[in-house]
Amino acid sequence: MMEGVAMLRQLIGQLQEVLELYGSPPPTVPSNYFIQFQPQPQQPSSEQLLPLRWCYFNLEGSSLQDSCYNIIMTAGKSENMKMLEPGKPPPTKKARKGRGKTTLTTTSNSNDNMEQQIWQEFPPDLFEAVIARLPIAAFFRFRSVCRTWNSLLSSQSFSNQCSRVKQSQPWFYTITHENVNTGAMYDPSSNKWHHPTVPALPTKQIVLPVASAGGLICFLDIGHRSFYVCNPLTRSFKELPPRSVEVWSRVAVGMTKSATSAYKILWVGCDGEYEVYDSEKDMWSRPGNIPGNIKIPLSINFRSQVVSVGKTVYLMRSDPEGILSYDMEDGVWGQDVIPVPPHVTDQVLAEGGGGRVVMVGLVTKNAATCVCIWELQRMTMLWKEVDRMPNVWCLEFYGKHVRMNCLGNKGLLMLSLRSRQMNRLVTYDLESGEWLKVPGCVLPRGRKRQWIACGTAFHPCLTALA
Repeated sequence: MMEGVAMLRQLIGQLQEVLELYGSPPPTVPSNYFIQFQPQPQQPSSEQLLPLRWCYFNLEGSSLQDSCYNIIMTAGKSENMKMLEPGKPPPTKKARKGRGKTTLTTTSNSNDNMEQQIWQEFPPDLFEAVIARLPIAAFFRFRSVCRTWNSLLSSQSFSNQCSRVKQSQPWFYTITHENVNTGAMYDPSSNKWHHPTVPALPTKQIVLPVASAGGLICFLDIGHRSFYVCNPLTRSFKELPPRSVEVWSRVAVGMTKSATSAYKILWVGCDGEYEVYDSEKDMWSRPGNIPGNIKIPLSINFRSQVVSVGKTVYLMRSDPEGILSYDMEDGVWGQDVIPVPPHVTDQVLAEGGGGRVVMVGLVTKNAATCVCIWELQRMTMLWKEVDRMPNVWCLEFYGKHVRMNCLGNKGLLMLSLRSRQMNRLVTYDLESGEWLKVPGCVLPRGRKRQWIACGTAFHPCLTALA
């Protein structure tokens, strides 16, 4: 054992002399250390001398004889030396597969640090402009990132950025189950269903979506007593004050929104009772009376949604056949008698975009059934057919008793078609004339449902406040 220690110290002395001859003197060698050599990855020429780097090992360990074999001298190659701390064993050679892990981790950490530095120096106004242009569906992940991102919803500068972005296609909020908390939203741009929850809505009674405007949806309980307004994306929620007129019968509901983000809601019953809610005043009022030339009862077609175009809402009635209109700003009622084309059933109104009012219905002759689209001609106040569902799709309805429900906003319609043998969901774009099939809505419990009980089309808006 002592002979081995003497040989090591003699070798260290010789190496010190070589280094003093060709370079700077080595650091002082503690008496309880020894040297480990490791081969140089690259083989230099025989005439080239490389500087030596020093490393020492503790000689007071119990396995000195084994440590002596760590000195590796290969002919024709220069050696490197690495400093190891006392008490630590020599490093083992890493497998070839694991050599790059340390480098990858170091690179990943440096990239993370660089990204953090970039985002910290990112201009806030530019950041809000980028976020405002993200797809609406990305908001569900965006708002859960951090409190700062979630607080953008109440930022006036972010609201201004959103107002500069062109509106996307409308979404459809539908009820496909008895409980409103299982309502589903369909995004036509991504062809996907989302399942939001509105925790503030009452859970002990059925609450249905009945109207929408500017990213807000109006809900009404099945007893026609309580109204609620909410943004299903941000969960901004408000329960409206009680109505001054108690009506127990079914009512039709329409909604408009002004440029100042204020909104108004109209409810009207078949007996002519009606009220208007103003969000700026936070109260219900009855601005006037229905003119005497409008027949009472109103015979409202409750299968059809109330259509909002600008500051005016339109309702479909069946006796006489035609349309009722109400101007939310001026408080003026209007009536147009417009006969429905023959052989038409399940007719409903929809907003066609650009101020147009359209009607969708089923035309049935003998055993053949087809979906048709009509547009209201303002000059003649008559319905003009503008399109039909492709014949190949209509063949699926042959000989079947089909029922239809339709939702529409800004020129995009969603049709729910049902019979005992089939269920279909399709969309129709009034601008392009394109018909598309919609995937079935899979509820969170795994059940698939394709029939829309009720719903409304709305424009998703991140900054709309109830």
